[in-house]
Amino acid sequence: MGHREDLLEGAKTCLLEKGFARTTARDVVSASGTNLASIGYHYGSKDALLAQAYVALVEEWGESFQAGLTGEGGSLERFRAFWEAVVARQPASGPVWAAGLEVALSGERMPELRAQLAASQGEGRRGLVSMLTGTPEEELTERDLRTLGAFYQALLNGLMMQWLFDPSSAAGAEEFTEGMRRAVELAGRTPADPAQQT
Repeated sequence: MGHREDLLEGAKTCLLEKGFARTTARDVVSASGTNLASIGYHYGSKDALLAQAYVALVEEWGESFQAGLTGEGGSLERFRAFWEAVVARQPASGPVWAAGLEVALSGERMPELRAQLAASQGEGRRGLVSMLTGTPEEELTERDLRTLGAFYQALLNGLMMQWLFDPSSAAGAEEFTEGMRRAVELAGRTPADPAQQT
């Protein structure tokens, strides 16, 4: 590997061990076996490097189970298979989600990181919709990303928050799937005629 790849791997290690705020440029250099000048040369800044490292970690997380999902795209079986994979990988992926939460809650203390991670949200949504519906990423529209993508992303972030705060009370895949089934069932009910309620 060259310095660019070494830096990325070192930054990923630092993110998992220390998060964004506590990782210094010297930490990355130490973990990667490179030098300080390499960060600016290859990535422009430490924050840009950390943002790319975070995106790479999330992509690796998604790729780790994407091919093994069962069930027809869009089905409850696929939905449950996805959440089973998410929950099974939570102990290893918890530090990744904690790092993302750190940036989300940072206010304006990490503006460059916030901007770069916000820019990557569309790709995250694209991957989620593709995994859960079985639709190839290149066929998804902006509307798909703004509706289904935002919905699935909110579910994923919410479940990860539950696991980060209290794993003992966090929903499992079966409960999460049953909750989704019940929510759809309730949303599909025909509203009662107000005239019949008088």
